[in-house]
Amino acid sequence: MKKSADTDSQGAIALLKADHREVEDAFEQYKKLADGDYTKKKQLADHICDELTVHMTVEEEIFYPTVKSEVNDADDIVNEGIVEHAGAKVLIKEIKAMKGDEELFDTKVNVLAEQIEHHVKEEEEDMFPKVQKSKVDLLALGKEIEQRKSGLR
Repeated sequence: MKKSADTDSQGAIALLKADHREVEDAFEQYKKLADGDYTKKKQLADHICDELTVHMTVEEEIFYPTVKSEVNDADDIVNEGIVEHAGAKVLIKEIKAMKGDEELFDTKVNVLAEQIEHHVKEEEEDMFPKVQKSKVDLLALGKEIEQRKSGLR
C-alpha cells in the first residue's frame, strides 16, 4: 500500500489508516466493474488480497503486540482483531485460489469487503484512540511497520 506524504510525521496509525483507505477504494473500484469483466475482477481482487495480507501481517507481528503490552485494557480488542484477521485469511485464500468467473467469486469478495469494513471501523473507533492516548511511540512504531512492509513486498 502506498505511503502518503504525511505518514512519516504521523507514524503507525497514519500508516494503518492509509492502508485502510487504499483497500476501501479498491473494494469500491471492484463494485464498479462490469459483471462479465472477470479478468479485471480477478486482478483487482488478488491485489486487494495481497494488500490485506501485508497489512494483517504488520498488525499481527508489530502493532498488536505493542498495543497489548503498552495500552491498558487492550487485550480484548486486540484478540478480536486477531480473530477477525483469521476469518479474512480464510476468504483471502479461497479468493486467491478461484477464477474470476466462478459462481461464488463476487460473493466472497463482497463478504470480505463487509468483514474488512467492520474490522476497520472497530480499529479506528476503539483501538486507535486508545493507542493515541497511550505512551506508545507512534513514530518509531511507524518506521518499524514501514521496514517490515518493505520486506514483505
